Amino acid sequence: MPRTRSLKWSELKIGIMAVAAIIIAAVLILTLSGQGGFWWQRYTIRAKFANAGGVVEGSPVRVAGLPVGAVTRIQFIGPDVHMDLELRKDNVERVRDSSLATVGSVSLLGEGAVDISASTIGQPIPPWGYVPSGPAAAQMSDVTTSAAKGIEELTGLITDLRAGRGTAGKLMTDEQLYSELRQMTAAARQVTDNLAKGKGTLGELLNNPESARQLEASMRNLTAITDKINKGQGSLGQLMNDPTLAKHLTDVTGNLNTLTGNLNQGRGTMGRLLTDDALYQRFNAVTTNLETLTANLNKGQGTMGKLMNDQALYENINKTVGSVNSLIEDIRKDPKKFLNFKMSIF
Repeated sequence: MPRTRSLKWSELKIGIMAVAAIIIAAVLILTLSGQGGFWWQRYTIRAKFANAGGVVEGSPVRVAGLPVGAVTRIQFIGPDVHMDLELRKDNVERVRDSSLATVGSVSLLGEGAVDISASTIGQPIPPWGYVPSGPAAAQMSDVTTSAAKGIEELTGLITDLRAGRGTAGKLMTDEQLYSELRQMTAAARQVTDNLAKGKGTLGELLNNPESARQLEASMRNLTAITDKINKGQGSLGQLMNDPTLAKHLTDVTGNLNTLTGNLNQGRGTMGRLLTDDALYQRFNAVTTNLETLTANLNKGQGTMGKLMNDQALYENINKTVGSVNSLIEDIRKDPKKFLNFKMSIF
């Protein structure tokens, strides 16, 4: 039978030192790693997104741009992608219900990461709680898709231009439109030449010093008028600057408002005339009767109507009045002739 060999202390000491070195190295790796730490130094929260955006298990989790953990699990729950995010516990006070988790990228190659905004407002996210999520940032594929769409639209635009579609296409392909555009530019050039030569009213204004001087004088007069108005000079200036006049004008408008209010409420004779239906009916009846009376007079009806329209009656009355006037005149000249009384006593 083979004999068992006993370990020497020197051999056992080397083994113990090797195991201790391995343990120390593991501790240093876990301590110095940005996502590491012992299991009691980490906690897990969750986030859900409509699109993972290249994030896989093991992708980094960043708070305010600094790596603080990693994605430990990704699964579908309904139409959304749910992720378990393992973070160091020293980030509990930085990740709150006012923070926002978004899908980002580590590099242009599309390697995904989860970015969480740091916040000091609200309540901390408890373990296994959900942090609010926002829309994913634009990925390289989105940029490529947008660029391809832009190139496609640019190709279509060039095709339309070559086919003469639209205003720019017609301008590039329609000879008549091009000719009209040349005529318009020639006319514009002629107008500018005339202005430069002082032709026309605007040309004289631009080139004639006397016209410019008159315009400047008019502007000075206008400035003087506006200065007087601002200083309260003249009727218009007083109207705009005199507070007493403004107060009087306000009082007048107030009285006018009161008057119109009384009229609308039927106060006073005019107000009752405007609002009292019975008074209006009586006034309407009076005007109707007056209209009937004047119509009868014009038709010669009644004594007054005949007097106004019967020529024979008018002449008879005129003769009678003349005879009465003659009698009165004779009485004045010889009263004894007409006032001779006899008295006899029995």
